[in-house]
Amino acid sequence: MKTIQPVQSWVNGKAAEATILNVYAIQDDLTTSATFWYGLFDSTMQNIANGNLIMSGSDYIAYETNQYAWDWIANSLNLTITGEYVPPTPVVEPTPIVAEPIAEAPIVTN
Repeated sequence: MKTIQPVQSWVNGKAAEATILNVYAIQDDLTTSATFWYGLFDSTMQNIANGNLIMSGSDYIAYETNQYAWDWIANSLNLTITGEYVPPTPVVEPTPIVAEPIAEAPIVTN
């Protein structure tokens, strides 16, 4: 996943802003073409838009690295990649340590 410059879209009659691009290669014949699934997500990981792109011809011939594929997909969708997606770290409240009371040993007398 990569972060992108925000892109506005409509989802169910409301404005939405995609800030994350996710991509999977769903087919590659290793000769002439590759098909990629893409998804655009908002900051809460709600899907804003998705689809497939087919890379072929001179683009496929030049496809030697994942970075090339990311750049080709972003260019095809008119997106600007801004960095690697880093999921937010959940806030975990520390659990207080409660000390158990010390039990006194009974006094034994003979």
